[in-house]
Amino acid sequence: MEAVSVTDPSTGETTLTHKVLRTETVIVLALSLGASGVSALISFVGSVTKGGSLNQQAAHLNASAAPGRPWLDLTWQLFGIATALVPVALVAYLLMREGSSLRAIGFDRRRPWFDLGWGAAIAACVGGVGIVFYLFAQGSGANLTVVPESLPGVWWKYPVLVVSAVQNAVLEEVVVVGYLLRRLDRMGWSPLAALAGSAVLRGSYHLYQGLGGFVGNMAMGVVFVLLYRRWGRVGPLVVAHSLMDVGAFVGYALLAGHVSWLPTL
Repeated sequence: MEAVSVTDPSTGETTLTHKVLRTETVIVLALSLGASGVSALISFVGSVTKGGSLNQQAAHLNASAAPGRPWLDLTWQLFGIATALVPVALVAYLLMREGSSLRAIGFDRRRPWFDLGWGAAIAACVGGVGIVFYLFAQGSGANLTVVPESLPGVWWKYPVLVVSAVQNAVLEEVVVVGYLLRRLDRMGWSPLAALAGSAVLRGSYHLYQGLGGFVGNMAMGVVFVLLYRRWGRVGPLVVAHSLMDVGAFVGYALLAGHVSWLPTL
C-alpha cells in the first residue's frame, strides 16, 4: 500500500504525499469557495444571457430568508453564517492532523495590535480603491448593481451584518490564502503559480457580480497573497477584509437612497 505521509522527527509535523494533498485540497475547495466559484460562473452566464446592460440587474447579498417572520429570519441568518464556517473548522482539523494548527498560517492571537493596525491600513487603501473601481465598473455596464443587504429593519439587522462580514473574511482568508498557499507550496507549485491560483479563485467566486467583481477581487487577491508572503500571517488580512465588508454592508444600509452616487435598483 502506498504511504500517505511521512513524519519529520525534528518538528513532529506530518508531510503528506502529493496525491493526498491534491485530494484533500480539492475536497476542501469543493465544500467551500471552489463550489462558490462554479455557482458564480453559472449566475454570471445567466445574467449575460438575459440581455441588456449588466448594471440594470442586481446581485443581492444578505437577503431576508423568511420575509415577515423576523425570528425565523434571524435563525436562518445565523444558521447560514455558522455553516459557512464549517470549511474553516475542516482546515483547522487537517492542519492539526499533520501536527500543526491555524497558528501556522497566522490565524491566532499572538500579534493582535500588528493584525489590527495593518488590517485597518489595508482596509483604508484597498477599500477606497475598490469603491472607486466598483462605481466605474457598474457605470460602464461591466458589473451588476450590487445590493449588499436587504434585511428588514429589525433590532438584529446591524449585528448580523457585522457577523456576516467577519464570517466572509475568516472563510476567504483562511481557505484561499493561508490554507491554499500552504498546500500548493507543499505540492511544488512555484510562488508565481500559487499566487495566480489563489487570485483567480478569489475572482471566480465574485463573478456573480460581473466582470468588474472578477477583476477587482482578483487584483485584491494578488495584493493579499503578496502581503501574506511578507508577513506569514492571515490575521491582518482577516481584519482588513472584515472592515471592508462591514463598511460595504452597514454603509449601504445607512446610505442607500440617501446619496446620489451610490447605485441602487
